[in-house]
Amino acid sequence: MATGSTGAATTTEHQSGILGWIERTGNRLPDPVFIFFYLILVLILVSIVAALAGYSALHPTQKIEGTDNPVIISAVSLLSADNIQKLWVEMPKTFTHFHPLGYVLVVMLGAGIAERTGLFATAMRAGVRRAPTFLLTPFVALVAMLGNLAADAAYVVLIPLAAVLFAAAGRHPIAGIAAAFAGVSGGFSANLLPGQLDALLFGITEQAAEAIVPTWDANIAGNWYFIMAMTVIFLPVIWFVTDRIIEPRMGGYTPEGKAGKMIETEDKPLEPAQKKGLYWALFAGLAVCAMWLLFTIGPGTPLINEDAEPQARLSPFYQSLVAGFFILFLAAGWAYGAAAGTVKNHRDIVEMMTDAMKDLGYYLVLAFAAAHFVAMFAWSNLGLIFAVQGANAIEASGLPMPITLGLLVLLTGVVNLFVGSASAKWALLAPVLVPMLMLLNISPEMTTAAYRVGDSATNIITPLMVYFPLILTFCQRWKPDFGLGSLTATMIPYSVFLLVTGLFMVILWVAIGIPLGPGSAIGYTLPTP
Repeated sequence: MATGSTGAATTTEHQSGILGWIERTGNRLPDPVFIFFYLILVLILVSIVAALAGYSALHPTQKIEGTDNPVIISAVSLLSADNIQKLWVEMPKTFTHFHPLGYVLVVMLGAGIAERTGLFATAMRAGVRRAPTFLLTPFVALVAMLGNLAADAAYVVLIPLAAVLFAAAGRHPIAGIAAAFAGVSGGFSANLLPGQLDALLFGITEQAAEAIVPTWDANIAGNWYFIMAMTVIFLPVIWFVTDRIIEPRMGGYTPEGKAGKMIETEDKPLEPAQKKGLYWALFAGLAVCAMWLLFTIGPGTPLINEDAEPQARLSPFYQSLVAGFFILFLAAGWAYGAAAGTVKNHRDIVEMMTDAMKDLGYYLVLAFAAAHFVAMFAWSNLGLIFAVQGANAIEASGLPMPITLGLLVLLTGVVNLFVGSASAKWALLAPVLVPMLMLLNISPEMTTAAYRVGDSATNIITPLMVYFPLILTFCQRWKPDFGLGSLTATMIPYSVFLLVTGLFMVILWVAIGIPLGPGSAIGYTLPTP
């Protein structure tokens, strides 16, 4: 609670100009849950007007039975008898069938154990504490990006630890905080493995894509190669900005008082039990990977559909990855906890799973509102009509695919300044953007990848990001007069470099035509009616 009040006081005192306007405007926005409810009210009014005006479009893939004439999609009022009935009768189904919900709940059951046993925190500490001084920045940035698998733990554990490590190495601790914050939040989508974020985003993508192709299935690994490339490309960017721009401007730092004691008390070596736990977790993780490999190529090949077309034979494997990451996090977390002493018996595991679900309380409320907005958008036919009309407009403009996706990156980066939640933004944008770009032969995976670049880059400069006040508090432990404006100004170079780099990455990726992940191409061909 103190974190929030500290941030608020600093905001009033220091913020002005464009950053102050962004903060004041954003603070006046209601909670994302109520943003969805207000948008539902607007959607109802728009659907009534559109239905009365006869707003319509030609369906791109469906034909009238027995003819070659396309089906006409007409706007439907959300106050029609059928839609009112759907709203009240299907409310439980609308909520529970919201695609991201199941994906996130399953993955978080396992990730919650890995976090609560201490596996994530210990792994991050082990990854950065012994880094050579000249490699400290890239080590911190890399572990920060990989720490996204640990969700909140990366913010709470790694960022203050980075300050201690930098100070112990005779470097400016706030530069360490900046590098870690840039990796965790600015490189929010970058990673070497798909994880919770992939499950969440592709659940929303799947629901949006089904407006055009009802049989389209999400592949949680659909951006795997892309996010791996983000990790490799963003790492030197964060390294350069930290060592060549941010730290030189901060000057030297001499630890004293409480800050000096932090170096002694917080940078503790790993205990023998923690080291043992990491080894056990590694062996458990390798065992899960071997088991999944056996399911894929072993007797009966349960995760391969031998009867499908060649490009679709691995679909069961891709779809199983949600369960795979649940088992991976569960096994590795349990193994670590058993060795480190943080898990005494199976009841501890059940309690940790329960706590993980408690942490998702707000997400469940948000998902309820988002699920109804997305569903009602579909019932009104407005999302599909907007997508068709938008695709026709872009096609008529002659904009090439790289430019179209570049504009999507910039749009997302701007929206991110006002709506911090990645899932909330994507639930707003996906119902129009995904179908629209599918009609332009751009795959849902490519649209999702472009969204992720814009969503990550501006996370670190908006005071509306939920962890911004916490990062400010970490900085003030080392420099009490470090204000919100100071933190924003420190992070702006990271944001600019990451946004420009990510933008060029998207354009170059499309130009070369590299797959985004296993079985995920850049282009998309609509099925023949």
